[in-house]
Amino acid sequence: MAQCHRKQFQLQRNGDRASETAGRSTTINNCSSPSSGIMEAIMGRNGSLLLTAVLIIILDVVLDPVGANMWTRHNSNAHQTRRRSGPSNRCPKVGAIKNFDLERMMGCWHVVQYYASTEELPEYACMRSHFSFSKEDQHITMNFSYIFAEDPLREKLVGNITWMIPKFQEPGHWQHTEDIYEGIYNTYVLDTDYDTWGLVMHCAEKKKQPRYLSALLLSRKTSLADNEISFLRGKLPQDIDTSFMFNIGQESCDNLMESSRDDPLAYVVNGRQRAKEIFKIINKPDGRVRARSESRR
Repeated sequence: MAQCHRKQFQLQRNGDRASETAGRSTTINNCSSPSSGIMEAIMGRNGSLLLTAVLIIILDVVLDPVGANMWTRHNSNAHQTRRRSGPSNRCPKVGAIKNFDLERMMGCWHVVQYYASTEELPEYACMRSHFSFSKEDQHITMNFSYIFAEDPLREKLVGNITWMIPKFQEPGHWQHTEDIYEGIYNTYVLDTDYDTWGLVMHCAEKKKQPRYLSALLLSRKTSLADNEISFLRGKLPQDIDTSFMFNIGQESCDNLMESSRDDPLAYVVNGRQRAKEIFKIINKPDGRVRARSESRR
């Protein structure tokens, strides 16, 4: 019996304490003392600072997903330098234009945009191509000319490429016939309307070496409309990074300087001088070859 009274007394005391605590909580909530106002102000300020810090971190992650450090972001040269994706050994699988009319594709074209997997900066200007087809040997030849954009002398360089048609059922697919390149070198006419614009892609494969991939946006005139350029670029395979597809200036390209006849790298074709032209072969560091046209007086 005594134990029951003690338990009831203890429960009553616990109830009184709970009521007292609740009363104190109500008083604190309903009455704003000077010290509590200061605490709320401090907590509000800290909360704002914390929220600002979180927002800065989120913006930094979103705007700089690659995790570039502060030096890279504020160094203009480092920030503007772009890198290609890793090299590939295989050419992209593409198809040539259907119902291709080879004869209508022949003739002169201006190269208004150019892509090459080995180049990261614009180098060329006044690039032009002339396609011709020989019915005798069934070969296609492209004679081309260009200058280096930063050359103050604007010296014209020339060269040529020859292809064969492996399957005449697919006349828009050509294969390189030169012995200079050891490997498979395919060219595809991806699209053309014959009278205004054209799109050509080259891809070369060598064993255990990165592929060489290039593309030419062609125009019968010196320029194309923006919508035509966008249309053609959209037809390129994903392997071609169009941010590295550079404009080729076609201004003031009619009167270009010929090479000097005293150039020591020139050699005489077939052991004798020719009145109009001889070609000099320059081996570029990447193993490709370019030819220069020289006038002889």
